[in-house]
Amino acid sequence: MIPIRYVEPVFRPPSEAESLILPVTDGCSWNQCTFCEMYTAPQKKFKAREADEVLESIRLTGERYGDQVRRVFLADGDALVLPTRRLLAILEAIRAHLPAVRRISSYCLPRNLRKKSQQEIDELAAAGLKMVYVGAESGDDQVLAAVQKGETFDSTCAALDKLGNAGITRSVMILNGLGGKLLSAQHADNSARLANATQPEYLATLVVSFPTGEGRLRAGFPGWEPLGQHELFVEMERFLSGLELERTVFRSDHASNWLVLKGTLGADKERLLQQVRQAVAAPEAARLRPAWARGL
Repeated sequence: MIPIRYVEPVFRPPSEAESLILPVTDGCSWNQCTFCEMYTAPQKKFKAREADEVLESIRLTGERYGDQVRRVFLADGDALVLPTRRLLAILEAIRAHLPAVRRISSYCLPRNLRKKSQQEIDELAAAGLKMVYVGAESGDDQVLAAVQKGETFDSTCAALDKLGNAGITRSVMILNGLGGKLLSAQHADNSARLANATQPEYLATLVVSFPTGEGRLRAGFPGWEPLGQHELFVEMERFLSGLELERTVFRSDHASNWLVLKGTLGADKERLLQQVRQAVAAPEAARLRPAWARGL
């Protein structure tokens, strides 16, 4: 068995399916976003793991699987909340005990980079942090405030710029439908503006969904109404139309998405727009994911 203590539920990005999941914190240090249910379980209250526990887990994993582990994902919700010195110690231990590792990644809240200087981010990159997943959710300040994200357009841009300047690969996620019917247009426009301003290496969209209900979001977002399938496609068309990206891998293939979109922007922009416009005009002729397959 892997000598690591896990506190369920454990989350990781789809592209980390073959990675060693290494918890350095439990839960999310912010955990106030009203659309997010990932870390609301009672056992997932935020806590930084003891340094000794993390380093011992790395050592023991190295003894058993040191030449087999190629990728490591630092969990839980925002590993980069840890002080830089602690993160550097973790990265150094991974290099020492897991020498076959070629990529170390983590989630990141933009707020957790505010107190980290560019030099600190550069040091993390040099120590082996290769990729960071940033749930921007939206580029619109009104939407971000309504869902209690604790971020703004400017704070997200600043974090993404720090990461990009350090050469850390950035994977940015936008939530299709987060602004509801009322704020859909500005959510699409300003989310595209955020991507254009930062030029992330990866960009993905998911459809906002609420497996346990919409109560938390509605409490702070009066008048919020979910977008129907057609309205989601209209919003996506507006978002894609506003993108001016040089070389960003784009994915809209999460289980929540009705329409699967894959390409590189801007090379494939017109093809992707054509797919979305077909879904807007004639959804019955588009290749949509059936409702039963949207694993929500």
